[in-house]
Amino acid sequence: MKLLTAEEVRELDRQTIEQVGIPGAVLMENAGRQAVAHLLRRFGSLRPGPVLVLAGKGNNGGDGYVIARCLLDLGWRVRTLVLGERQAIGGDAGINLEVLLKLGGAVEFAADAAALAEALQRQEPPALIVDALLGTGLSSQVGGLYARAVDWINASGARVLAVDVPSGVDATTGRILGKAVRADLTVTFAAAKVGLAVYPAAERVGELAVAEIGIPAALSRALPDRHLLVEAGEAAALLPARPAAGHKGTFGHLLVVAGSTGKSGAAAMTAEGALRAGAGLVTVGCPRSIHPTLEVKLTEAMTAPLDEVDGGLSLQAQEQVRELWAGKQVLAIGPGLGLADETRALVRHLVRECPLPVVLDADGLNSLEGKPAILNQRTAGTAVLTPHPGEMARLTGLSIAEVEADRLGVARRFATAYGAVLVLKGARTVIALPDGRLRINASGNPGLATGGMGDVLTGLIAGLIAQGSPAEEAAVLGVFLHGLAADRLRKTLGEAGMTASDLLRELPAARRELTQQGECNAQG
Repeated sequence: MKLLTAEEVRELDRQTIEQVGIPGAVLMENAGRQAVAHLLRRFGSLRPGPVLVLAGKGNNGGDGYVIARCLLDLGWRVRTLVLGERQAIGGDAGINLEVLLKLGGAVEFAADAAALAEALQRQEPPALIVDALLGTGLSSQVGGLYARAVDWINASGARVLAVDVPSGVDATTGRILGKAVRADLTVTFAAAKVGLAVYPAAERVGELAVAEIGIPAALSRALPDRHLLVEAGEAAALLPARPAAGHKGTFGHLLVVAGSTGKSGAAAMTAEGALRAGAGLVTVGCPRSIHPTLEVKLTEAMTAPLDEVDGGLSLQAQEQVRELWAGKQVLAIGPGLGLADETRALVRHLVRECPLPVVLDADGLNSLEGKPAILNQRTAGTAVLTPHPGEMARLTGLSIAEVEADRLGVARRFATAYGAVLVLKGARTVIALPDGRLRINASGNPGLATGGMGDVLTGLIAGLIAQGSPAEEAAVLGVFLHGLAADRLRKTLGEAGMTASDLLRELPAARRELTQQGECNAQG
């Protein structure tokens, strides 16, 4: 699903009104009527109400006046409370307010805290609240009357329809600007907004419906796909071919460099993730002391003992790794390596010198702490980095709080600065591409929050690259498949107690489901 920023949507509105010639009042009428259609579908059982429309002074309030009028025509019991004085409502919103009043709509105005408190006290407890307070133009913290109204909505116990965006949500970044309405249904207009797809705002949206309001599709199509919510359809289109005449060589050979004393499981999970992704062959290079353990753990993958020091890989292993990557399609490095000085030096050398695409995770990422510019010294092969917020903080020198407060911006700036694919893990994982485009993953659940899941993802992405997928597509598809497998498991296991081993076993079925989705899309 294509996502637009608030600025992009405002530009679409401007072009539609000024260049195409469709009046703003027509767009507002369409928006209100579309919102009512979705309201009836979701909340029709609440008829005839009562419904309270809480309206602001701008165009979001104007949409609310159209909604109130349409519901009144349908026999609902509707009251409208405007946060402001009547004379402050102008433009297209003022036109629709006048229409509502002329048709006998019950409208009150509250321009200060006392008037608002009195008006809310008089209201019959609503079954449904329409939040038409603040739209996509909000850029400052919610305060004053609006903060009081947001608190009242959230404490009301009523069902809530948010018009375009829940009031208090930044439509571009997904930040909560002080406080925000918690909606059951958000009907957004023209296109889904970027901020509605990411946390923390995503948990305030409820069900999201996108309503067409008359903006010509050609205008929207002309905008670049800078932001995309990756759902099943988008992911299915990225699946690598699986020719009937293929063999293990057809589906690629990847090298995993991972593991240290006490962390052989990370290396094993990475290798198995690659195999479950469909890779033809996997070789694991590991410290010599844990090689016997991995020989037992890994039945389908090959293993190679490497020089070590104190249970971790030695800098002397670099020539062995160079020999191993010959004839391979991709190098996955990092899970369970540890942070000994020589191991960190080895990682930096391999990242700099390896001519293959590189998937870097865990201690591989931590080895670049303070030295991400090494990525710019690579001469061939795309680097894919898969940090969680703590690892991202170490890579960038930011705090975890700073990373989480601007996930989209942090990921985009890093990817463009270092020419890498950046997979910032978390709820709604963000995949930032080197050209500045962002992909936001729609699959997954909290069952993924347990040890080993990141190792599986590293192998999964590397396994897709081995099969011929470009690194950018492999990252997007791998993240989606990883989350889809978890979503399938949630139906049988729940979220708590889901393990990485469970996920590994579910990956082939998840890929099959996605393949079938792609076949249906092609036929339809």
